[in-house]
Amino acid sequence: MVHFYRNVWTAVPTGKVKEVAAMLKAIHAQEDAKVAKEKALLVVEKLRAMRLTKAAEIVENGNDETLSYYAMPPEHWRCIKTNNPLERLNREIRRRTRVVGAFPDGQLALMLVAARLRHVCD
Repeated sequence: MVHFYRNVWTAVPTGKVKEVAAMLKAIHAQEDAKVAKEKALLVVEKLRAMRLTKAAEIVENGNDETLSYYAMPPEHWRCIKTNNPLERLNREIRRRTRVVGAFPDGQLALMLVAARLRHVCD
C-alpha cells in the first residue's frame, strides 16, 4: 500500500497530498472488499473532479492489487497489507551477508540466504 500511495502522490501537487492521502487511507479502512471497491470508485470520481486525472488513473488501475488482502482472514490483514515483514526479512538477510563481506561464488551466498530463510520459517 505504501508504494501504491507514493505512486499516486507523484501525480498530485504538494499542496493536495494530505487530502489525497486521507482519501486513499479511507479506501483501505473499509470493513470488506466490496465496500472498499465502492469507496475507490468514489475516490476516483473525486480525483477527476479535482482535475487530478493522472492520480485517478493510477488509483483506478492499481486499486485491485492493493485490495487483494481482503481475500485472507481479517486477523491477517494488518501483516499482509503492509510490507514491513518483507522489509524486515530483507534487512536481516542484508545484515547476515554484510558480515561475510565477499563470497567466493554465488552458490555460497545463496546457501547462506536459504539457511536464514529456513530459520525464519521455523
